[in-house]
Amino acid sequence: MKKKVIAYLHTHWDREWYREYEVFRLRLIRVFDNILELLEQGKIPCFYFDGQVGALLDYLEFRPGKEALVRRFCAEKKLFIGPCYCLLDEFLTDRKAFEKTLEIGLKISRDFGCNDFIGYLADTFGHSKNIPEIFKKYGIDKCMVWRGCGDIPSEFKFCGIDTVNLIRGYFMDIFSAQMTIDKKAEWMKGNLDKIAAKSSDTLLLPIGADHLGVESDITEQINAINERLDDYEIVLGSPFDYFEAVKDNFDKFIWEEELRDNSLTFILPGCYSARTKLKQMNVECSYKLALADKYQKYYGSKYDNAIEYAYKLLLKNLAHDGICGCSTDAVHRENMIRYEKILQIADTIIKELKFANPQFVNFSDYTGVVEFESPDIEPDAQVISERYGFEDALLYDTQRIPVTEDYQKLYTQIKELKPSSDELQITETSIKNSHISLSVKENTITVASGDKNCTIEFERWLDEGDTYNFGAVENDIQQKANIIGSEIFYNGKLRVGLLIKTTFFNIVAYLNKNSELVNFKIDWNNTLKNRLWQVKFNLCAPVTETYSEDMNTIIKRNFDPDYDMRANLPKVRGIEVKTNFAPMQRFVGSQGLGIITRGLTEYEVSKNSLKVTLLRSTGVISNPKNPARSTPAGPPLEVTEAQQTGRNTAEFSIGFFDPQDYQKYIDEVFPMLIP
Repeated sequence: MKKKVIAYLHTHWDREWYREYEVFRLRLIRVFDNILELLEQGKIPCFYFDGQVGALLDYLEFRPGKEALVRRFCAEKKLFIGPCYCLLDEFLTDRKAFEKTLEIGLKISRDFGCNDFIGYLADTFGHSKNIPEIFKKYGIDKCMVWRGCGDIPSEFKFCGIDTVNLIRGYFMDIFSAQMTIDKKAEWMKGNLDKIAAKSSDTLLLPIGADHLGVESDITEQINAINERLDDYEIVLGSPFDYFEAVKDNFDKFIWEEELRDNSLTFILPGCYSARTKLKQMNVECSYKLALADKYQKYYGSKYDNAIEYAYKLLLKNLAHDGICGCSTDAVHRENMIRYEKILQIADTIIKELKFANPQFVNFSDYTGVVEFESPDIEPDAQVISERYGFEDALLYDTQRIPVTEDYQKLYTQIKELKPSSDELQITETSIKNSHISLSVKENTITVASGDKNCTIEFERWLDEGDTYNFGAVENDIQQKANIIGSEIFYNGKLRVGLLIKTTFFNIVAYLNKNSELVNFKIDWNNTLKNRLWQVKFNLCAPVTETYSEDMNTIIKRNFDPDYDMRANLPKVRGIEVKTNFAPMQRFVGSQGLGIITRGLTEYEVSKNSLKVTLLRSTGVISNPKNPARSTPAGPPLEVTEAQQTGRNTAEFSIGFFDPQDYQKYIDEVFPMLIP
């Protein structure tokens, strides 16, 4: 008896990748015209539009006359759209952004008449364990995944949600290939055999690929292949048909952890560090936009439409080929423009609300030192910098306009929200308060608190990879920064700091009154290409487990601290090397050390050390000779701006605390109060 194969027609739509957004959009018109025509002619039963509505809206902006037809097909369950506005990377985006893509996407999808939804994550580079919880919050009880699954069957329960593992992936363009039907049938049998090995008597077969239309004779091709298959019968349907057919199978295999196993599928982890500036802008935009949304809701929600518009800009940047930094230079220049627009909106809303409401609400319990800018130096404040400009109180007063005479000196100051008896100490080589200290001695930076301490080093490695994977060089020896000297940079009653000079760059390390964190800022001109730059935190014991932020919660990961990727580089085709690198959002910690960063989103475990990537320079989207991945992952296009030469910055703070208390320290680095 033949096994039933439910095949669904789809296209995976990257809004921008190896072509720019408007170029792909013009292709989208041709592709989706083709799909609607086939649906209208009854040549295909239904079409699954990639789990996102953003591409549909892009299409209708150029084809408004097709909206009625799209609505009809959604109502008739011939066209499935949503639930997301855009498909987001799961490890470089926060919970608020992921909830927004569902909130906005579901609203649009339901307006078009679609009410059946699957959490469709067919090409995301691995899967967060927190995603099923978010899907359930929005009433979505089904999920489809691929990358990172390892040896997992077709149907399983992923953190409490019925989930399908696309055993052979979503990319199935055999029906568009220039091959005889006999060759296609032979290829299809081999593929179905591999899917069947992990499936029940019913199989799921995606038919489609990136930016690909549907062949007009698809039904005839399937019928011809069916005649040549002894063990399988392919029937066109939808993923919902498959979920119904296998509904009793999901409880047979339970998985409660994240999905980042790259033994069978590439998870492309180098994306966590490609184009660091994108990650830094995303963290700043996500933080400020969430802050603006929180404040404006308290004062009456009059900025709702502006907030949603800004979130749509943000979500367009958070697809994996966007936030992951693996697109063309032109694509990422547009990403940066979107980020600038988001900051303009978020900053304006916050400041308008502040000046319209003198009793600005503090949503945080944070009582430490905060920064502000004013033309007047306040009593008990410490000035840390100055510039010329217009005062915010004037710029955001709609009854006044700034004139030349209003252009004046403005002072960036810090003040203590709640007076404390803590005292700061500083020398040419050390800073200290009652909680924590930093010292520079004999080419070593040491941070200590009570009986806990760590030393800090800076190093860089060769990188022969690409934007998808760090290309470690076998037997490479790291280059270490040597400390040249240190001098006093800040010396006040609220902040003390050192300028530490090294052979790589200068580092400003500073400490605020009554704070438990030492803060670091690096600003340098990068002239080197194809390098990985890291800050290394040396701890007292091998690092076997870490705690890091994932979707605004803490997750635990286990590591083999002795594993060396350079000794395990793949020698045969189709392998992606296992690494000790992992994604983080704003926090990572181990053995009582906590590290909070502003947009540094990758860390590595090595023996007794926890490393955070400061910068990774590469010059190609996909290097076919990448030593870490023995098969291309995309086109070998040159992307010179991914080398990130020129000015770069890196900011992080460290302290010693329980990772479960990390939110307290996040609030110091990302305060919920704008003074």
